[in-house]
Amino acid sequence: MSLTPSLFPELIQALIETIDAHAEEVTELDQAIGDGDHVFNLQRGLQALREHAGEIATLDWVAAWQKIGMTVMAAVGGASGSLYATLFIVLAKNAKDKLIDLAGFSDAFLQAVEAVKQRGKSDVGEKTMLDVLVPVAKALRELAAAGKPLAEILDSLSLVAAEGVEATRDMLATKGRASFLGERSKGHIDAGAKTAQLMIAAIAEVLKNAQAQAA
Repeated sequence: MSLTPSLFPELIQALIETIDAHAEEVTELDQAIGDGDHVFNLQRGLQALREHAGEIATLDWVAAWQKIGMTVMAAVGGASGSLYATLFIVLAKNAKDKLIDLAGFSDAFLQAVEAVKQRGKSDVGEKTMLDVLVPVAKALRELAAAGKPLAEILDSLSLVAAEGVEATRDMLATKGRASFLGERSKGHIDAGAKTAQLMIAAIAEVLKNAQAQAA
């Protein structure tokens, strides 16, 4: 990938801004069927990453992903902390000693998402952030394999993420506190899926702008 971790400070700032801007909305979603602390935990993790942004910006991608994973593991509480930590640590592991081009990244990211599925003992259709991460990972791999331009890929991934989060509305929750609500969990968007979608969209915009400026 021609884009480097030097973009990380800009990326983490964009994530903080989008989560802060939607904090009230996501908290309402979480309070409806969850514990209500998802945004707080996520914000704590993002602030911890901002504290390390300068260091991460100097690393290569594999070392950066490993540092991100370890930082998230230490800073974020709740299920989302361990799942996002797993995502980045396994991403680093699978990308090690490989060419980090778009195709290589897409393969490593899909494997990392599979590890999140195993860690959370969950899959698509169970009203979790996997309903965003899995279709995004699969779409990324397909689009990268097809040789699509990066800007087109990023736009497509934002759309796939939006469709994924909306799909959780009519799902029956089977994981976490929401699972105890049974049929009452239907009709609500999953908070973890929503924040995953928001962050993917924010990352896509930063990467698109960076590529446009470099052109």
